[in-house]
Amino acid sequence: MEDSLLGPADVRELAAALGVRPTKQRGQNFVIDANTVRRIVRAAEVGPDDVVVEVGPGLGSLTLALLATARHVTAVEIDDTLAAALPATVAARLPERVDHFGLVHADALRVTELPGPAPGALVANLPYNVAVPVLLHMLATFPSLERALVMVQSEVADRLVAGPGSKVYGVPSVKAAWYAHARRAGAIGRTVFWPAPNVDSGLVALTRREPPATTASRAEVFAVVDAAFAQRRKTLRSALAGWAGSPAAAEAACEAAGVPSTARGEALTVEDFARLAEAGPRRAG
Repeated sequence: MEDSLLGPADVRELAAALGVRPTKQRGQNFVIDANTVRRIVRAAEVGPDDVVVEVGPGLGSLTLALLATARHVTAVEIDDTLAAALPATVAARLPERVDHFGLVHADALRVTELPGPAPGALVANLPYNVAVPVLLHMLATFPSLERALVMVQSEVADRLVAGPGSKVYGVPSVKAAWYAHARRAGAIGRTVFWPAPNVDSGLVALTRREPPATTASRAEVFAVVDAAFAQRRKTLRSALAGWAGSPAAAEAACEAAGVPSTARGEALTVEDFARLAEAGPRRAG
C-alpha cells in the first residue's frame, strides 16, 4: 500500500485540481511527506484492531496512512471542498479500504457523535489555531478514546506535557491532565508541510487516565483552573478572590484543600485543583 500515500507533487496536484489554498484562518498546513505520516502512525501504535478518529484530514495524507493500517478510520473535516474530495481520494488510492473509512463533514468542536464503531484512538495533525480546544473536546465527548497522538505547534506541545512548577505549565496542562497522561513523542520539522509554517511542530502522546476522585464536577474544577491562571502572577488568595467571593473566602478554600494560599496556580496539580473546587463556595443545584 506504499504507493497509496501522497507525496509533495501529489498534494500540490490534488490541491490545484480542487482550487484549494491552505488558509491561515483554519490553521491549515498540509503534510506533504510520506515518511512523516508513516512515522506518526508508528508513534501512535496504530494496529489492525484500532478504530481511529482523525480531525482535520485536509487532502488525506495522514488519512491514507492510517487507513492502510487501522481497522476503521473516521475523519472529521470542516472545509466543504476538502470534505467533498476526501472520499474520492480514498477510493482512488485505497479502493480495497473504502468500507473501512467514514467521513463527518462538521466542525470538530461541535461534533457529539460519530458513525460506525466507537473510536479508541485520536490521531491528528490538528489545525494549529484550535488545537487545544479540539483535543479537550474530543477527550470529553468520546470516553472510548483510550489514547491520542496529535501534532501541534511545538510551543503548544510543551504546554500540554508541562508539569507543576514549569514556566509553561498552565490551563492546557491541567485540563489535559484531567483526562490523560501526556508526553512528548517527537519533533516535526517545518519542511514536511505545505505551506511551511513559521513555527516548529511536535507530537504529543496522551494515554487516558481516570480523573481525580472528587465530588466536584469537571466544570467546577475547570472554573478554578481558569480563575487561577487568569492572573498567573497573583497568589491564589488574590487570583481566586472572584471565584470564591472574596480574598478571605479564597484563603479559607485553600486551607480546606490543603493548598498554601500564597502559592500560584502554576504550583498546583490537577488533584489540588479538584480539592479546591470541593472546598470552594457551595455549588448551586
